[in-house]
Amino acid sequence: MESATIPYTIHAPETGAPLMSDRAYILINVIPGQTSSVVRALSQIKEVKTIDPCWGKPDIIAVVEVQDQEALTQLVLKRLHGIDGITQTDTHLVYKLAES
Repeated sequence: MESATIPYTIHAPETGAPLMSDRAYILINVIPGQTSSVVRALSQIKEVKTIDPCWGKPDIIAVVEVQDQEALTQLVLKRLHGIDGITQTDTHLVYKLAES
C-alpha cells in the first residue's frame, strides 16, 4: 500500500538571494478600517515576503523570512507590534520535516 502524499508548499528564494534559515506565517488582526494602511506598512519590511488580506480572522496572513528565531522575535515584537492598527499577531514558525 502506497502512503498518501502530503501537500506542501516550497517557497524558493529569489535568484541570487541568500537563503534565509527561518520562515514563519504570521496571522495578523487589525483594527477595522485600517487593513490598507497596515498592508502598506508591512510592504516596507524586507523580511515580509507575502501579504494576504483575508475575510474574517485573521485580517492578514504574512509570510516572513528571517535569519534566526531571535530575528523573528525582534521583527514581531518591535516592528510589527509597532505598526498602528495591528491589534494581535499569531506566529507559526515553519520547520523542516525529516526525510523518512
